[in-house]
Amino acid sequence: MASAGNTPHTPPPPGPVQPSTGSDRAARQAGPYTVITRLDDRAFAAAVPERRFIARSVDGERTMLVSTPLDGADPQAFMIEAEAARYHLGTWALPTTEVAGPGEEPWHARPYLPVLPLPTALRVHGGPLPEHTVRAVGLALAETLHIGHGQNLTHAGVSPSAVLLAADGPRLGCFGSVRAAAPDGTSRTGLRGLDSGTLPPEQAAGGRPRPLGDVYALGATLAYASTGHTNPDPDALPPALRPVILKCLSQDPTNRPMPRELLDVLASAAETPSAQAGAVPHGATVLDPHATTAGRATALLGPGWLPARVVAALAHQSAAVLAAEIPVTAQPQQAWPPPSASGGIPQAASSQPGQGPASTPPPPTPAHQMPPYGTPPQATPAQRQY
Repeated sequence: MASAGNTPHTPPPPGPVQPSTGSDRAARQAGPYTVITRLDDRAFAAAVPERRFIARSVDGERTMLVSTPLDGADPQAFMIEAEAARYHLGTWALPTTEVAGPGEEPWHARPYLPVLPLPTALRVHGGPLPEHTVRAVGLALAETLHIGHGQNLTHAGVSPSAVLLAADGPRLGCFGSVRAAAPDGTSRTGLRGLDSGTLPPEQAAGGRPRPLGDVYALGATLAYASTGHTNPDPDALPPALRPVILKCLSQDPTNRPMPRELLDVLASAAETPSAQAGAVPHGATVLDPHATTAGRATALLGPGWLPARVVAALAHQSAAVLAAEIPVTAQPQQAWPPPSASGGIPQAASSQPGQGPASTPPPPTPAHQMPPYGTPPQATPAQRQY
């Protein structure tokens, strides 16, 4: 397989995310949330199927990951997939928890946690990720697909941009982006927001997304994490991962492995002390009662699973989001009327003629600064609640 047409990674930028300026942020909304910063590096925006933001509620109480459709995208298709993403289960899934209401501009959201898109992580790290990191990502994503396929859900959106790396493990988002980009029967080659390197040939030609297409996209994503390319020269792949990745990338769907097989292969070949010690019984699957409750990926996601520069970037993002200041909309408070002259409880005020005098409305509550955000300073970023 040639690597022509793939865009190689570039040296790391000064930082993975840069908060918006106050004037820019004040003018930007993502649904009902005020934008703090974009999630994605602009260098990789062409392969991201939606606009993704870190944003905060108007009362300053909640921070969310909010997505809105690309310009020109079908808003109805976007919202159909957003609704379906509510049912995306698994420890490493990123399900939607809020969606736009009827008549609103399309958006959907889920609670914020510090994450870096996989392309940004490679850029921050300065090159392909270590083999043990790639293996952990592959096991977590295979587990997520195994659960989804068991629910008769085809993800149809696995790509490097869909993988978000957090301190405790990866998260898989962008559910249904292939379906939302174009209806079945329509060529999807070259469409904005789709990574052509991760599109299985049957989906690129307009075929209906099916589970084995997710496996192809997973193989391309692991190839990217290992080399910086979605379709590299086979010799560039790590020898231990080369057979499984190449099998995933088979042009014939019937030659691709099922996610259950990937779980066995990736877990049995793991070279971590916890795996060698038998933390997860050989042959157990995520739905097996002998497997750990969090799934087999947990054994590979202990301390040190992420490179140091990526961990530092996550900490930087967390600190920047905690420190971000946005205008906070004051919530009106109902003032209790003063006692009557006789000392009794006053009658309810009325503004209707002939029903007694109307009380003077309380003055508006002045805008206030956001209260201390998160947990005490001694907590680590992974312990903070958002």
